[in-house]
Amino acid sequence: MATFLFDNIIFGPVKSRRLGNSLGVNLLPTNAKFCTFNCVYCECGWNSKGVKIELPRLGDVVPAMEKYFSENTQPLDVITFAGNGEPTINPDFPEIVVETVRLRDKYMPNVKISVLTNASNLKNDKVVAALKIIDEPILKVDTFIQSDFELINQPVSSLSIASIVDDISRNFARPIIQTMFMRGNINGTFFDNTTEESLDLYYNTLKRLNPSMVMVYSIARETPLSGLQKVAPDELERIGDGIRNLGFQVLVTP
Repeated sequence: MATFLFDNIIFGPVKSRRLGNSLGVNLLPTNAKFCTFNCVYCECGWNSKGVKIELPRLGDVVPAMEKYFSENTQPLDVITFAGNGEPTINPDFPEIVVETVRLRDKYMPNVKISVLTNASNLKNDKVVAALKIIDEPILKVDTFIQSDFELINQPVSSLSIASIVDDISRNFARPIIQTMFMRGNINGTFFDNTTEESLDLYYNTLKRLNPSMVMVYSIARETPLSGLQKVAPDELERIGDGIRNLGFQVLVTP
């Protein structure tokens, strides 16, 4: 199915379903997806093969960001690191975050800074330190069942969801967790992160992580894997109610 890539370092503002009026920052190549995961639902498609990977560096990002801030007065709710893959794998990510905070404070002090991350790089102390100085590090965790994790998120290297949970728990007292709910199959192997087994483990793990917010949503854009099934709004609300019953704040986005 049709997917797309962000073709600039700075893009938008776009109207985010969960974050509001968001100015995007892409720290990945503009001609390829480059990520530690290969999620079946990613709007940017599959990780690119045979493409020369050139990452924007600190000297590229900061001037582009300052140019935008100095020339635009359009109201923003948030500056969001997202783009064509996992932003924290850019080697300049920590320094870029520090400079973003500086520019935000200079030009738009009331705007939040968010990072959409798959939490695969939390063993990097510099990455964790950078995530802790922004307003909203949003950690994407779609399932706590390893077999479903391998089908849905398809990590490009050996990685367990249990180790990711350990990293989140160790580094963040009240994380923001974001979860995409869906159903589908790969070569006849079905996955569904809304089953009773999956949700029981999901709720129990949330109790361990003690999130400040859980963002619950389903498919809204084209996906690289065909045949994925969107979870209906009323079912998302039931999942949200299960999280609320644990005492956690929930944002359900149909």
